[in-house]
Amino acid sequence: MYKDLLIRFILGGAAVMVSYMITIISPWKILAGIFAAFPAVMLTAVLMVGIASGSKKAAKIANGSVFGMIGGVVCVATVWTVLQVSGNWTLSIVLGLMFWLGSSIIISTLRDKIKNSVRVNILSDILVRHK
Repeated sequence: MYKDLLIRFILGGAAVMVSYMITIISPWKILAGIFAAFPAVMLTAVLMVGIASGSKKAAKIANGSVFGMIGGVVCVATVWTVLQVSGNWTLSIVLGLMFWLGSSIIISTLRDKIKNSVRVNILSDILVRHK
């Protein structure tokens, strides 16, 4: 039982530490939000950034965590599928984490492209109407 608690403490602390370090170091701010999507980490990350930098930055972290949470669904599906096919829990966890991060980044990138193309279309419509 104590070994279980120690492992959970170490992994939980490491997840919080990595998430916080990414918010500080990463030039890609969306990455901080994605890493903050570890469910146990998200509230702590928002809280720490909110205290240190204010509500606007905390809101950006919370917004970015949506992509990480969607990636969490991909992670769960990957881990479950690989476990069913191979029975190898180490491989399933590694692949799940890789698919989690990759899908989170892809989804956030697609959202930005869609948002920017909609903005460009609206601006071009306004310019055409004024001619």
